[in-house]
Amino acid sequence: MSDAMIDAMIDAMIDDRTVAAYREQGWLVVPDVLDAADLEAVRASVRTILEGARGLTAHTDTYDLEPDHLPDAPRVRRIKTPHKHTKLFRDLAASPRLLAILQKLLGTDEVRLHGSKINLKAARGGAPVEWHQDWAFYPHTNDDLLAVGVMLDDCTVENGAMLVLPGSHRGPVYDHHADGYFCGAMDVASLDLDFAHAVPCTGRAGSMSFHHVRTVHGSAQNLSDASRALLLYEYAAADAWPLLGVPDLAEFNSRLISGRPTVTPRLAPVPVRLPLPPAPHQGSIYENQTTARSRYFGHRDAA
Repeated sequence: MSDAMIDAMIDAMIDDRTVAAYREQGWLVVPDVLDAADLEAVRASVRTILEGARGLTAHTDTYDLEPDHLPDAPRVRRIKTPHKHTKLFRDLAASPRLLAILQKLLGTDEVRLHGSKINLKAARGGAPVEWHQDWAFYPHTNDDLLAVGVMLDDCTVENGAMLVLPGSHRGPVYDHHADGYFCGAMDVASLDLDFAHAVPCTGRAGSMSFHHVRTVHGSAQNLSDASRALLLYEYAAADAWPLLGVPDLAEFNSRLISGRPTVTPRLAPVPVRLPLPPAPHQGSIYENQTTARSRYFGHRDAA
């Protein structure tokens, strides 16, 4: 597909009014970004990766397991950093169609991939994620960052679609600590936020959600009969540098999907609270959140 064709397609998907709405509300769903062939290729790759969870008895660098996982009946709630394991996920992260949308929303041609994961909500019990801001996990020198949710299944309210609080990215950075340690979740009992006005990011498989790094979001447990798989990519403007440091500059620069490396971070007057001291249960967000002070969403053991 030529650059002109890609530009025309993106303009049809996301125009200036849509970009303005994203910047005002902090979230956006763009339907049908993936075509049927690409969607099936990604799904097939996910199935292959999941086969590797058979026989496991504990979390690994690839798999985060549900509490009721069994070696002969695997239940995986997260596949970690798929872009490191499979070329398909790395290629999709840098695909021209997705990159063109990112450049419009981030307001720059120079974009870095920050990370990736696949959150899986199995039918009748997929784990919830408590209210949080991604910014709490990885603050940078500026907040031109966002996350993309590639819907691998139809995402509905019933199967635990991500919920967002519109406009919350323009508000404070909330405390994600409990008893002095990072826990990756907000203490909802102490906050004057109207979670009843949260908006679900629903869409057909192949659609993509986009949310600003400071947007408050979470998701309920999946109590439906339909699974919900969400491939998540995190992106940053190339001149946004992580405040917790860059341990491997070559690896950091290898994640540039457009633009050139720079050693001149752009500093912006954005609120920051560092995720330190680390969570007592380090690992995925599910592990971090086990020490949260209060819970909003129903969990399997309380259902």
